[in-house]
Amino acid sequence: MANVVELKVGLHCDECIKKILKAIKKIEDIETYDVDTQSSKVIVTGNVTTEEVIRALHKIGKQATAWDE
Repeated sequence: MANVVELKVGLHCDECIKKILKAIKKIEDIETYDVDTQSSKVIVTGNVTTEEVIRALHKIGKQATAWDE
């Protein structure tokens, strides 16, 4: 069963969004991903954990927290 990971991430510009998408695409076992620029939310579904996605974003210098925090 696929997990849905929702994270709050600072989305400042198109370049930030490109970097985030590139980092997410490298994660194994993802099915879908979406970036909601209106609410600064990144949504990833697949066989991934919140920690995996946060780690991938931290590697590119982005702060990310679980959406429900």
